[in-house]
Amino acid sequence: MVDKELIIENVRARYGELARGAADCCGDRDGFASCSVVYDSNQIKDLPEEALTASAGCGNPNAIGELKQGETVVDLGSGGGIDCFIAANMVGETGRVIGVDMTPDMINLANENKVKMGAENVEFRLAQIDKTGIDTDSVDVIISNCVIVLAPDKDAVFRESVRILKKGGRMHISDVMLTSELPDHVSSDMDNWTHCLAGAELTDVYIGRMRESGFSRVEVVSDVPYRWESEENWVASVRSVNLLATK
Repeated sequence: MVDKELIIENVRARYGELARGAADCCGDRDGFASCSVVYDSNQIKDLPEEALTASAGCGNPNAIGELKQGETVVDLGSGGGIDCFIAANMVGETGRVIGVDMTPDMINLANENKVKMGAENVEFRLAQIDKTGIDTDSVDVIISNCVIVLAPDKDAVFRESVRILKKGGRMHISDVMLTSELPDHVSSDMDNWTHCLAGAELTDVYIGRMRESGFSRVEVVSDVPYRWESEENWVASVRSVNLLATK
């Protein structure tokens, strides 16, 4: 049985280490890929180095669908703020971006990066992604980058997402999913939870949860092999998937 609180505690500790390492510019990057793998250079060229160093995503949710001037965007699991700052440029001065993260060190780092950017249309809130505290029916777009895979209760995350989205609102997700179940020794390893692996689900199961939570449409935009350094056969089942959903 999954110990939800233990998973949350370990994930918070792991990403706290990443945030502190980014702030010191000398942290342990083991298990995390460079943001240059998934972002267009023009999107990140003006961002603080600390925002880039703290990035632990598996995709680029802002490239999945269009963000419009004046829209309100929420980033679930905003980390050091990289996707928030990219989104802020897209929605403009009349738009608003809210980053939600449960790790205090990440919120602190993101706010430091916000000051460096002068990003007045961005704010960061300390909260869990299934309990955001954001007003009902108030958000145009939700983005999330390799974070929901870390959540032990994905149904709660999707229900919360549907609650805060306006009717017709969209959700852009980059996440880790599977084509077949992981071996028990992989899925039961807590380190694999914090490295976006043990919490991964079959793509059909993941999408099914979204539909059951209230999304009217869920589309697979892309599906590519996930970066994972191992020669074991199960690695071929791990995918980096981009989804576009509509409430």
